[in-house]
Amino acid sequence: MLETLRRPRGRLFAGAFALALLGTAATVVPAVAQRNRPAPMERMTEAGMRQMLASWPEHARMAAMDQMQKYGMPQGVTSDTLIWRNNGPWLYTMIDTMETPHSFPMQHPDLMEQAIYYRVPPEMFDDLAAYDGSVTVYRTEGIMSARCDKEGANFLALNLAHDIITRRRDVADARRYYANAIATFMRTGRMDPYMQRLTFQTQGPGAADPDRMAPMPGRRR
Repeated sequence: MLETLRRPRGRLFAGAFALALLGTAATVVPAVAQRNRPAPMERMTEAGMRQMLASWPEHARMAAMDQMQKYGMPQGVTSDTLIWRNNGPWLYTMIDTMETPHSFPMQHPDLMEQAIYYRVPPEMFDDLAAYDGSVTVYRTEGIMSARCDKEGANFLALNLAHDIITRRRDVADARRYYANAIATFMRTGRMDPYMQRLTFQTQGPGAADPDRMAPMPGRRR
């Protein structure tokens, strides 16, 4: 069962997908995401990566090149998906060629998901959903992520999500801040502090919320 508030791409939901991306000794990727088997990294050179990315859509290719410059080669590779694990402040970064149109605060494609360990109280799910449809909560795994086309926008989205969760801002204030920060960056190139790094301490695997077993019918609690 999933504790689910599902919306098209970039929604609040809880499930096993995030852990499948993180991987352990044997990574299992859902069939829907496994169009090609991951290429062994020892055979994927930088030149081979650039050749593969040449066929990607422009925004996805630019995001991938930027992440490679910052964090090196990804740990997981298919013809349409790249995955980094524990890169910089992120639990994982996933870039794929399935670009999702997003109109807030202006038209752009969502294609890069970046995640952290963070336990979100269930009572805050509605506020986060109203704030930004590209912020996702995986309640069971204790993971919160943002999906945009640039890392700075993902920092911004999660920093403001944290402000909402800690009741520093309401939804309307967070959306105004987000829109103003992006508009200033597009106009001047100046990055708001919220776009440069996470402004709060991330959590660990203890953020997971396994929930409680339902009582057996006919038994007392």
